Amino acid sequence: MKRFWREIGVERTPLGWGVSLDGRRVRTQRGVPQLVPTRELAEALAEEWRVQSDPVDPAGFMLRDLADYAIDVVGPERSAAIDRILAYGESDTLCYRAEPDEPLATRQREVWEPLLKSCEMAHGVRFVRAAGVVHRPQPEATLAALRARLDALCPFELAALQTLASIAASLVVGLAALEPRADAAALYAAANLEEDWQAGLWGWEPEAEARRARNLTEFSAAMRFAKLARN
Repeated sequence: MKRFWREIGVERTPLGWGVSLDGRRVRTQRGVPQLVPTRELAEALAEEWRVQSDPVDPAGFMLRDLADYAIDVVGPERSAAIDRILAYGESDTLCYRAEPDEPLATRQREVWEPLLKSCEMAHGVRFVRAAGVVHRPQPEATLAALRARLDALCPFELAALQTLASIAASLVVGLAALEPRADAAALYAAANLEEDWQAGLWGWEPEAEARRARNLTEFSAAMRFAKLARN
């Protein structure tokens, strides 16, 4: 697609903030007005349009894609969206460890236990830990409490959390990423611990290293999106 716009604006409406291109308001992929809850988020969306060159790079619209997902999918299908996110808590990566006598298990405990315990304390829940990859169900009370936490989030936060939890394969990491002082690089490293461990032993393949960098960029963008939606 060629760049077709000259002027980019941010406008307030009774229903939220939106971006306009040459006076025409941006719409979502499903054709509804793309209105977001804060000016800060709208300004960030406008900046994505502003920095585009010709031809337009679709990869440069991470925040726009999240906004569209929040409006087009999460908003009208909230319960289904929460179900999808909660699934990452039902089989959270941080709960599945190497065998206790393996060096990797020691590293997992060092990095993952503080995150799990922090989540348990914050939400009054208990996670079941297991050695190996065989699924172990989490307590119903834990899942109920996590669902209540998700239900308290706005559609824009849920859209961000969907991305965070899916990249990390962990709802615990995703929820930690929503905290105001969260460190994107540290949380992504925790989620990617096993792959990083193997790479430390055998070296990085170029494709895997490039994928890690892309995922970290997307993870960081989702964290930023959630923060801007709350400001």
